[in-house]
Amino acid sequence: MLVRLVTPANEDSAYVKSLGVAILAAHTPADVDLAYTDDLLDPIDLRRLPPADLVGLSVCSKTARRAYALADAWRAAGARVVLGGIHATALPDEARAHADAVVVGEAEGLWERVVDDARRGRLQALYRHDGFPSLVGLPWPRRDRALYRSRRYVPFDVVQTMRGCPFPCEFCSVNVQAGTQLRLRPTREVLAEVERLGRLLLLADDNVLVDPRRARDLLAGLAPLGKSWIGQASLAGLDDAAHVGLLRRSGCQALFVGFETLSAASLRGAGKRQNDPARYRDVAARLADAGIAVWGSFVFGFDQDDPAVFDRTVAFAREAGLTMALFALLTPYPGTPLYARLRRAGRLTSPRWWLEEDHDRRSPYFAPLGMTRAELRAGWQRAWRDFYSLGSILQRWRPRVGAGWLETLGYLPLNAFMRRLTRRKILAGERFFRRE
Repeated sequence: MLVRLVTPANEDSAYVKSLGVAILAAHTPADVDLAYTDDLLDPIDLRRLPPADLVGLSVCSKTARRAYALADAWRAAGARVVLGGIHATALPDEARAHADAVVVGEAEGLWERVVDDARRGRLQALYRHDGFPSLVGLPWPRRDRALYRSRRYVPFDVVQTMRGCPFPCEFCSVNVQAGTQLRLRPTREVLAEVERLGRLLLLADDNVLVDPRRARDLLAGLAPLGKSWIGQASLAGLDDAAHVGLLRRSGCQALFVGFETLSAASLRGAGKRQNDPARYRDVAARLADAGIAVWGSFVFGFDQDDPAVFDRTVAFAREAGLTMALFALLTPYPGTPLYARLRRAGRLTSPRWWLEEDHDRRSPYFAPLGMTRAELRAGWQRAWRDFYSLGSILQRWRPRVGAGWLETLGYLPLNAFMRRLTRRKILAGERFFRRE
């Protein structure tokens, strides 16, 4: 039996090796043939599909339309199709219309059964755990060249050390699949895996500092390994200068930090209680002083937002000297409390936005309170334009003694790339992957 794992692509896909595929590969029985297709690197022609007996596709909301098209085509060609991932977990009934089987939740302990059932001809319609699987003693993800043949991937090995998030952010979809209970891989197992990887790492944890004691153990263990890594963190934990020092000594080059909004009222409404806008400048300065690049994330469209929110946010991001910033429109992902609240209030303008062609052009998918949809989209575009203007890029460039290589050598190339992305995608609406 030939099992083919597929990563569907969309406009937000990046040239990063899929950790999900590497995990599934490690749990695939050794006596079946295994192949992998990355739809971003090798766009799949629906009329000339790669061969497969069993196809596994992981679906997020922004790839759902493409994933369903691929699934339908492979089923029509005689292959059996399994859909999983965060979107299929949130909407298993929708996914089942395009698949022979749906995996709800995490795949460890289920994928092996799926493959065995498929080759015995008794594939079930739905597979799900009773609870969440343990992360202790898991096989290491497969990262061999048989899976990841292309040299176009960024040269980072992706590592995950925990799952689940205890913070009840209304708009976040992490808890849909991973739950609210924090589960940790044993630190010794993580370090043993990392020691055998390359020098550049991407920690795929949603918040590397969410458990302070574990974070201290992990960072202390990383320090002597000589790795350089990038990751994500919320504001929780970054107030502690000792934590920031540990981050730097462990090889941290950059953090993606969810500032989200400058409004304390918006943060309370969204349930993001770990953020305090009064601390934002100090946190940004502390990370910069440690030589750690900061990629700040901001969201527009909260109920408390007014038309002044865009300029106010960009002014903060520029004055704080953030290395880069991402500006997002509030998005009602299925399965989140935000989606449920907006649906109850009748404010969803596109209740199944993920199935619409070129859905990015139609965002936001809801009626905001403090402005019109058109004003929200125009302000979002202006924020991107202003932050990545030449004047802003030069204003934010503050080379420091002891800064990491990403903050020094990477600053201008990264900002030049983001400036091109802003002009072509955000402002001009160009599509780079597939035009239907």
